[in-house]
Amino acid sequence: MQAPALTASGLGKTFTMHLRDGIELPVIANARFSLHFGTCAVLGGPSGAGKSSILKMLYGNYGASAGRIVVRHRGGDVDLATAGPRTILELRRETIGYVSQFLRVVPRVGALDIVAEPLVERGADHAQAQRRAGELLARLNLPEWLWALPPATFSGGEQQRVNIARGFITDHPILLLDEPTASLDAANRNVVVEMIAEKKRAGTALLGIFHDTEVRNAAADVIIDVTGFSPTKKAA
Repeated sequence: MQAPALTASGLGKTFTMHLRDGIELPVIANARFSLHFGTCAVLGGPSGAGKSSILKMLYGNYGASAGRIVVRHRGGDVDLATAGPRTILELRRETIGYVSQFLRVVPRVGALDIVAEPLVERGADHAQAQRRAGELLARLNLPEWLWALPPATFSGGEQQRVNIARGFITDHPILLLDEPTASLDAANRNVVVEMIAEKKRAGTALLGIFHDTEVRNAAADVIIDVTGFSPTKKAA
C-alpha cells in the first residue's frame, strides 16, 4: 500500500496575543488526518473553526504549536512542523503547491509571466512555460488581451483565475487549495472542478477549503470535520 502523501498527528495551534498581555488563544488541538495520492480531501466546519490555520500550518506559513506534519518528500519523510526555513522552501518548490484566496505578486509583471514563473523556477524553458501558462489562462476564460498586463488592475475574479493557473501549472505531488473558487462565476467554477479531477487522475494529493457546497461535493473524496479538533471539545 502506498504511503500517505502527508500525515498530521497531534497537530495543534495556539496564538499568543502580544498586544493583550500575552493572552493565549488556542484554535486547533490534536488534529489527526492523512492525505492520499490521487484523492481530494476537504476541510469542513463552520467559519472560525480553524480550517485556514490548518492549511497554513501545512504550508509552513504558520508554525505548529504541537504535533507533527510528516510529508512524503524525495522518497523519504520530512516533519514540516520542525523543519527549518530552507527545508520549508525546498518543500514548497518541489512537493507542496498552494492556491490562496489572494494574489500576491511583484507589481508590473504581466499575468502570463506570473503564471509561468513556477515552471521557470523549476527549470522549464521560458517559452514552453509561457505556452502552458497561456493554455491555462485560456481555459479559465481570461481574455488574451489581459495576459501582458499586471493583475493589480484586474477584477477579483480575474485575479483569482491568474492565481489558480499559477497554482495548477506545476506537478507538485501535494496541492493545497484555500477557497480557490470564491470569486468565480459558475462557468469558471466548473473549470476548476475539472482541473481538480485531472490532478487526482495524475496522482496528486489535494486538500481544500470550499464554502461553495456544489464545488465541495463535486471535488471531495473525503471530508475532514475540523470541529473535531476544537480545543474546547478536547478540554470537555
